[in-house]
Amino acid sequence: MSETESETRTAERAVQTGAEAAISALEDAGVEVGFGVQGGAIMPVYDALGQSDIRHVTMAHEQGAAHAADAYGIVTGEPGLCLATSGPGATNLVTGLADADMDSDPMVALTGQVPTDMVGNDAFQETDTTGVTTPITKTNYFATDAGTVGDTVRDAVAAASEGRQGPTLVDLPKDVTQAETATSPSHEPETKPTPEAPAEAVDEAARAFAAAEKPVILAGGGVIKGEATPELRQFAVDHGVPVVTTMPGVGAFDETHPLALGMAGMHGTGPANMALTHCDFMLAVGTRFDDRLTGGVETFAPAARIAHIDIDASEVSKNVHADYPLIGDASAVLHQLDSAVPRSPDAADWQAQCETWEREYPMDYDAPEDEPVKPQFVVEAVDEATAGDTVVTTGVGQHQMWAVQYWTFTEPRTWVSSHGLGTMGYGLPAAIGAKVAAPEREVVSFEGDGSFLMTCQELSVAVREELDITVFVLNNEAIGMVRQWQDAFFEGRRTASEYPWGPDFATVAEAFGAAGFTIDTYDDVADTVEAAREYDGPSVVDCRIDPREDVYPMVPSGGDNGAFALREEHL
Repeated sequence: MSETESETRTAERAVQTGAEAAISALEDAGVEVGFGVQGGAIMPVYDALGQSDIRHVTMAHEQGAAHAADAYGIVTGEPGLCLATSGPGATNLVTGLADADMDSDPMVALTGQVPTDMVGNDAFQETDTTGVTTPITKTNYFATDAGTVGDTVRDAVAAASEGRQGPTLVDLPKDVTQAETATSPSHEPETKPTPEAPAEAVDEAARAFAAAEKPVILAGGGVIKGEATPELRQFAVDHGVPVVTTMPGVGAFDETHPLALGMAGMHGTGPANMALTHCDFMLAVGTRFDDRLTGGVETFAPAARIAHIDIDASEVSKNVHADYPLIGDASAVLHQLDSAVPRSPDAADWQAQCETWEREYPMDYDAPEDEPVKPQFVVEAVDEATAGDTVVTTGVGQHQMWAVQYWTFTEPRTWVSSHGLGTMGYGLPAAIGAKVAAPEREVVSFEGDGSFLMTCQELSVAVREELDITVFVLNNEAIGMVRQWQDAFFEGRRTASEYPWGPDFATVAEAFGAAGFTIDTYDDVADTVEAAREYDGPSVVDCRIDPREDVYPMVPSGGDNGAFALREEHL
């Protein structure tokens, strides 16, 4: 429904309910899709939603709704919408809200609540939703007046998008959504001005950059969220600076470009980690320097002067000291910096050194044909079969690392995963959200068997909605990353990490109405990948991979990024 049509419909009625005001506000804000699960306290909102033009995707579980909305926001850059009822419905959103909060993903949650006169009385399905979610939302609201519900929802949508993005929540008591109120013109949401980096600070950073002999760019997820990919790529190419990404920043720089060194961190590439360790100047853009990136902070980039561009001042010098703090919009500050640089660094020897590291530490693996299929081989085979704008989602675990290591990413918003919170089960509902967001693009999800079991019920949604997604379950009959750590750091005691009783995932897929396929040998891979991708609808491929395979390179937690292990015996 267009904004004009929405205004006309509202004008034709002298009154509207709080629920209708909420839905009208979503329409006014341009929200087109919501993911959720019905329930008692949220029922008035769903009744109004059903009379609107907003598409609703009913999920099997509220956690799935939150992850689908999260992925929708990542792919589109606009807030994803999720809905749930009070009590267990709202608490089931908590993991997804925390995930979006950690990764700064734009999301709006509408939750039902018991009537206001029952609040605090331990009523049926009552939970203090705003209290529970205060630490894991950018901001949240408790609606008390039907007359202000519309403006509150508009504020929530705006807050999710502005500045450092994140999830917001509006808790809607049932009596408030059922109450009628006079229609009134909507207000413009209050927004905070975007900070601007002072020219003197930019000039100082530009001079330090020009004087560097070993410069490197560290591109974080803020590059993508800030729509700064073009500026970052131009800056790197103009000045011949190698580029390293964080895991959320994957796609910010074309990995096929000669200046690309890949992802850094615990399971990053050798060249990326070596470049960060030995650089003398680092331009970090939109990153929070989390522990999985830095390893031990005391050994992270020990010789580097660091310029840190970020829209959130609280992230600058929080974990790693910034010599040149540049607070502002990433694209604007990069443009300022590019204009202020007096000359490009003389870094020919440094570029040659980075190329040497690329030869010394390639991403490779052994794949004997007489042994079980290696997971890396499956990832590469799917990558080669798909187009460059394919969206890849994952759960969390070894499969996530193999996917990000062995898939070649060239564009932003094609890598959709759970980074900060590390949520197993994220991949399938995220694939649903990504496909709804971009129906014209191919969507592939890599899952582990442990991760897939946590949200596999969402296959029913993909079947019902006729979503053409392909899920590759890299099945090693274990929570593989836990098992890898047990082998490395707990003398091989594999307590509660192995799943030899796991189901046949192809049969599970068929039970939900999806197509099921199985890969047992290398000879199966090419034909099965083609068949699964060509199937008209959701499909699941149970990939029986080598259970002995682990994820390397690896920097032990708190370790030195420059002393990464290539195999377990190097730990």
